[in-house]
Amino acid sequence: MSDAIIRDLEDIGQHRLADVLRGLPPPPADRLAMQVASLDLRLVARLVDELVRTPVAAHPSGLTPAEVDRLPVDGAGRARRRLAVEAGEQALREGRVAVVLLAGGQGTRLGFDHPKGMFPIGPVSNATLFEVHAAGVGATRRRYGCDLPWYLMTSDANDAPTRQFLDGHGLFGLSPGSVTTFIQGMLPTVDRGTGDILREAPDRLALSPDGHGGIFRALGRAAILGDLEERGIDTIMTFQVDNPLMRPADPGFIGAHLLAHSEMSTLVVSKVTPEERMGVMATVDGRPALVEYSDLPGDLHGARDDCGDLVFWAGSTGVHCLDRAFATRLATGQVPLPFHGAGKRVPTPEDPAPAHPNAVTFEAFMFDALPLAERTAAVEMERAERFAPVKNAEGPDSPATCRAAIVERSARWLDQAGICVPRGAGGASQHPIEIDPRFAQGAPDLDGRLPADLVVDGPLLLRG
Repeated sequence: MSDAIIRDLEDIGQHRLADVLRGLPPPPADRLAMQVASLDLRLVARLVDELVRTPVAAHPSGLTPAEVDRLPVDGAGRARRRLAVEAGEQALREGRVAVVLLAGGQGTRLGFDHPKGMFPIGPVSNATLFEVHAAGVGATRRRYGCDLPWYLMTSDANDAPTRQFLDGHGLFGLSPGSVTTFIQGMLPTVDRGTGDILREAPDRLALSPDGHGGIFRALGRAAILGDLEERGIDTIMTFQVDNPLMRPADPGFIGAHLLAHSEMSTLVVSKVTPEERMGVMATVDGRPALVEYSDLPGDLHGARDDCGDLVFWAGSTGVHCLDRAFATRLATGQVPLPFHGAGKRVPTPEDPAPAHPNAVTFEAFMFDALPLAERTAAVEMERAERFAPVKNAEGPDSPATCRAAIVERSARWLDQAGICVPRGAGGASQHPIEIDPRFAQGAPDLDGRLPADLVVDGPLLLRG
């Protein structure tokens, strides 16, 4: 096998790695050759050529605000949203929806040396992120009498502990056949100057995840898209593991996507400040696109309209709806998703402790599919209801801010149900409150479920 692999490497200009293979004795040479054989070498060659040897800096141009389905402010808007909810609920009842959780990350930035989904976030229950999402999936299945397949995209680094954790908790009550994990793809890192494929050990390539945009190729490799087609599922909703406020298979978002006949839709919320580091929805040269915070020209971060509102206000939550046929075209390369290169420090046998970035890693971003779709939609949801991510150990988007958001949403639902919630300074609930998704997925679900004499005088957990 090594001889054939060596020829393939030489065909794409990877002579250094070919020479390494020639010089290794059989056992390590075979291990390295097997890794090389698993790579899409034509893709690697293209990425090296485009992003290393002849890179072209791309900057967004012709930026204008995106068209967004805004939160309703009048009767017509509320009627439109009711129609969207009804369309989403019908799709769920008909079994046309699947959900994918992007769960490949580690909790490193949280000081948590485990898959991020294992992080405890429940302010009263201490439930993990995985449990919160599993509870939402289970509640949706019961509500609409549907199978609602749940897929989790893991990574090489966290797949085994994720599976062990979920199995050890009995999939939180979900049936084994209804939960599927699949692994995000990996791509080789290459030398920043030459484009040569790097190794992290004599017989092991230096690999890195191919980005959340790798979801399409991963779904194809795992034969999931074909299975969805056979089951009559035409809509895929994807969401991030670090956002426990997100409702899996949100019928309002799914329905808005379907009514817009969109191939790809994005859920957005209003940015808190111009400086908030969120990608924003925009149009770039007439096409819908998500522009990363770092790519938005400085003079546009705080740009305001005649009413004093931010021009680029629509922050992306990382939640998308996809038409399955569109996802299939992306998975098979019929619609090529662009890749990006990033400089990194990667230890190698030749340089175990590089002082400066010596390598380029390649990744694709899911949102880069937006300009490739024939029709898209951006749908605004109320931030306090749907978005409180856990990204940093302290400060914004931390466990403290996320737990506070869970408590305040729960308290707000109780207020709407007529239950008095004691408030302290700044109007915050005096007591931690948590409503499990299996008990309620919104304030209306509390009707008839709460005892008339309920008093909030300490920590409260409502669990179904």
